[in-house]
Amino acid sequence: MKASMNLRHGILTALLAPALLWAAGCHSYHIETTVENRTGGAIQLLEVDYPSASFGANRLAPGEVFPYRIQLRGDGPLKVQYTAADGHPVQIEGPAVAERQEGALKIVLLPEGKAEFHPELTPKL
Repeated sequence: MKASMNLRHGILTALLAPALLWAAGCHSYHIETTVENRTGGAIQLLEVDYPSASFGANRLAPGEVFPYRIQLRGDGPLKVQYTAADGHPVQIEGPAVAERQEGALKIVLLPEGKAEFHPELTPKL
């Protein structure tokens, strides 16, 4: 009986070990990003570019926060562009980010085409 239990345990371990090792090696790196409009007016055509992709919104009201989850594929700077309430286009270059970083990034859009970037990211690997 004990030999039978040991054999079953050994077979189960042999079957599950590769799956557990595979699962432990697969990690999806994400950055929880938020864009907050503190410009004092509504903005339009918001676009945030990051290495290999971009996201955005048609309109962001004053004080509105837009959350978005990104996954980096490559290294490079963040870029933010939008149309201000007065109709002028705004372009801002943000910090550099790198593939396999994860954490949170808060982008605060300020008056006069300025922005603050608050990254809480793991170090570049």
